This record gives sequence, structure tokens and C-alpha cells, in this order.
Amino acid sequence: MADQTKQTPYRRKATTRGFAQTGSLLTNRIRSAGEKRGFSQMRLLTDWDSIVGAEIAAMALPEKVSYARDGFGATLVVHCQGANAPVVDMQRNTIRDRVNACYGYNAISRVRVTQTGHAGFAETQTPFAPAEPNETACAEAHEAAKDVENSDLRLALEQLGRHVLSNR
Repeated sequence: MADQTKQTPYRRKATTRGFAQTGSLLTNRIRSAGEKRGFSQMRLLTDWDSIVGAEIAAMALPEKVSYARDGFGATLVVHCQGANAPVVDMQRNTIRDRVNACYGYNAISRVRVTQTGHAGFAETQTPFAPAEPNETACAEAHEAAKDVENSDLRLALEQLGRHVLSNR
């Protein structure tokens, strides 16, 4: 008889460990977009209000970080409305100290304040805080997810529905 060897069935190599989180799919694109503006740490953009304080964050937003050719410190450009520019300008040292504390070293040596008129800044500002869902959004989300048998999945779908419907 011929020598019969066991053949192992073909097994596909797993390229992923299941579903991937959306944040992990977008991390590289978000990082490259932030790095084009000079932000090496995205935390400066996402946690701006906790870094500089709520009072300053309500008046100004970070626009970009530009690095000098000689390599001695960077310039943080802060964008604010025209009426708030003198107040933000007086807080430049505080902003610089708090941002350097975020970086962990003296990365920022100068803070430059730019200003715009009333239109164009406040109206286009995207808030990082989620909008409060209204009653109709809650009712529509509950109605849409009521037929789902799994309670955890139903609650997650209701929460997603409330957020989507309230941010129209």
C-alpha cells in the first residue's frame, strides 16, 4: 500500500481579531490631519478646555503649532473672536504654561493670538460636548429599537438612536 499521509485541511489566517473599532480605523488619518497643523499631541485639541480652563476655552481655540527653523521652541497660534482678543492676549503666559504642562516639557515658547470678526468663528465652531437629546428623539429611538430581543443590544441601539436623532 502506498504511504498515506494525513492532510490537514486548509485554515485561513485571521487578518483581524473580529470587528475593529471605528476609532482604530481612523487613528492614522486623524493623526496625519493634526500633524499637518503641527499638533503632535491630539490631546491638545480634544482636551483643550481641561488644559487651559473653561474660561479661556470659551473664548479661544488652538489653530496650529508652527516650529521655528532653528528648533528653539514652537509658536502656538490661538484663534478667537475680535472682542475677546485683548483678554486672551493677556492670558498668553498662562496658556503657554498650561500647554507646556500638557506636553511635559517646554515645547511652546510663544503664543500668538489671531482674531476674526463676529461671523465665521462662533457659528462654525463644532462643540465637542454632545447635544442633549430631546423628548421626540428619545421616543423615536425607543420605538425603533423596541422589537430587539437582546436587552443590552436594545439599550445600545436606543442610545445610538437618541444621539443620531438629536444631532440633526
